[in-house]
Amino acid sequence: MNSPLLARLTTLFEEGHRAPAAPVYEDWRAAAGTAMRAAAVLIAVTDRRAHADGPGVLMIHRPSHMRAHPGQAAFPGGKIDPGETPIEAALREANEELGIDAADVRVIGATDEYRTGTGYLITPVLAVVPDDLALRPNPAEVAAWFEPPLGFLLDPANQTSHSGEWNGRKGSYIEILWREHRVWGVTAGIIANLTQRLGYHG
Repeated sequence: MNSPLLARLTTLFEEGHRAPAAPVYEDWRAAAGTAMRAAAVLIAVTDRRAHADGPGVLMIHRPSHMRAHPGQAAFPGGKIDPGETPIEAALREANEELGIDAADVRVIGATDEYRTGTGYLITPVLAVVPDDLALRPNPAEVAAWFEPPLGFLLDPANQTSHSGEWNGRKGSYIEILWREHRVWGVTAGIIANLTQRLGYHG
């Protein structure tokens, strides 16, 4: 798949990652020195060239029965298995959760790791996928999927900061509202950091 979107995002990604950058947002719940479990997520951008809203991003709502982040909006992803790279784990999880074939994914690269207050060290992987993929959500891991516009997610004006409290500690978190969907916490923090790296304008 050779496309203007893939070329543009690859250029922005490479330019944005040439130098180290302090993350815009870090999970204030993550305690220093805590042992972290490695995980990865796939930020799959759909190559919707002719759509009025531009490219979209495949996201899911996790089932309410899951132990980790039940009911929350998220990118497809999960724990990295022994011997896997973050990219391999992100592709495997996207296949398990949404039925995305790795052969249909054009990986751009892994971006800044994100430490969570629940003990995960997440590596987000940016990629482009065709806009006509036939998704097959796994009901055991996906309650629903949705596709907000990339330009909307990466617009700082849509990333609002809110105060919160967790285990007696106070801090702030990012929230993004799109239609009836609420993206917040870890996923919104990853988006805020990617916004800084890409400088994307839809």
